[in-house]
Amino acid sequence: MDINKKTILEKRINKVGEALKKNNMEFYYAPTKNDVCPIVESLMKDGNIVTHGGSVSIGECGLSDLLNSGRYIYLDRSKASSPEEVVKIYKQAFTADVYISSTNAVTEDGVLYNVDGNSNRIAAIAYGPESVIIIAGYNKIVRDLDEAEIRVKTEAAPPNCVRLDCKTYCSEKGQCVSLNAPAHQMSDGCSGDGRICCNYLISAQQRHKGRIKVILVGEELGY
Repeated sequence: MDINKKTILEKRINKVGEALKKNNMEFYYAPTKNDVCPIVESLMKDGNIVTHGGSVSIGECGLSDLLNSGRYIYLDRSKASSPEEVVKIYKQAFTADVYISSTNAVTEDGVLYNVDGNSNRIAAIAYGPESVIIIAGYNKIVRDLDEAEIRVKTEAAPPNCVRLDCKTYCSEKGQCVSLNAPAHQMSDGCSGDGRICCNYLISAQQRHKGRIKVILVGEELGY
């Protein structure tokens, strides 16, 4: 990245970081995706029960080796032998020491915005695990919740539906059907069985200071 653009980008990231801290979340900056793993490692202890939500960003940061190092009790749903076992791991996440996730958007005033289908991810972010680690590329930063909504309906949900093979309007057309209407609400969308925008979580100022830890990365990550 051009050094001048990087300078401005880091100013914006640090501004968001200060807003996150005001909202009782911890903030960490990773200049590149290669810097993420050491930060995550510093936020966990040997023997911790660790799991995570579905996330392209987590995969891009190469956390697999750390999580599979044997130092942690890793609840890995990708190794589940049945749908029932996946659900069991979803529920076990509520008693995990550490839950790792990305976020669909983070606003400039330090608010996290997430939308889910199964909603195991937003449920764990909101309550249960002792510590929640959020990993987000700078492309997830938006001005406000209105922009966060549009980001999900144009940049996050469509490619995620393609990735998950969900037969939705947005996977076919590239954006949410609700955007065709002259006026729409945040929760408007398609009515198909494959819809992944079912429940919405806005994480503003936190009562439990430091429970949520946000790592903002100076590179684009995920959707």
